[in-house]
Amino acid sequence: MLDIKGLLVVRGQGPHAHQVRLDSLQLRQGEICAITGESGCGKSTLLEAIGLLLAPQALGRYHLGPETLDVAQLLAADRQTELAAVRSRQLGFVLQNGGLLPFLTVRENINLPRRMLGLSGHSDAVGKAIDVLRLGPLLDKLPQALSIGERQRVACVRAIAHEPRLLLADEPTAALDPLNARRLFELLLSLVSELGLSALVVSHDWALIDSFGLPRMGAVNGEGETRFERLA
Repeated sequence: MLDIKGLLVVRGQGPHAHQVRLDSLQLRQGEICAITGESGCGKSTLLEAIGLLLAPQALGRYHLGPETLDVAQLLAADRQTELAAVRSRQLGFVLQNGGLLPFLTVRENINLPRRMLGLSGHSDAVGKAIDVLRLGPLLDKLPQALSIGERQRVACVRAIAHEPRLLLADEPTAALDPLNARRLFELLLSLVSELGLSALVVSHDWALIDSFGLPRMGAVNGEGETRFERLA
């Protein structure tokens, strides 16, 4: 489902430049992997590069989906229209701040990706997610009426609403209490399996990750660089 090799992103310039490297990453359909490391090591940078929000300085291979879409070729040719289509249809994002549109209700925020792609308004996966995260009473409210944790739960549902190939979540449980954090991880695991997605989740909650037995890409820090490697 996801096959990346030789990814390099450089942040900053000159003596302050910091390299973020990913030598190899493969995810099967239905697999979820955590990205862990110290604060500021480059976890979010790595996620943004995989999510095509940052252009890498080097990239050997980036294949996505069962049709092995060659994303690396699109990047090398700077085919921005096709890259935008990959971001909107094949990728789902959960941002640290939620990223909800303040002038849309919870229901409208959740349905927005499907509406923009011309998909039907009904989704069994969305309905299940709303039930599990107990968002039903909030559907007609605006984001400003929600707690930070509630906004993050809504953002997670919106991210899978269009059933993307790859889900990218940056600290999705950071604003949640332990109970809702566990519910959210349980939901992500079940949806990834049922919908045949792949998922990368940046998280500082190592205990929660370990309790679910998730594989991890860990940060190995060196002079001027961070390398992410699969941990046993």
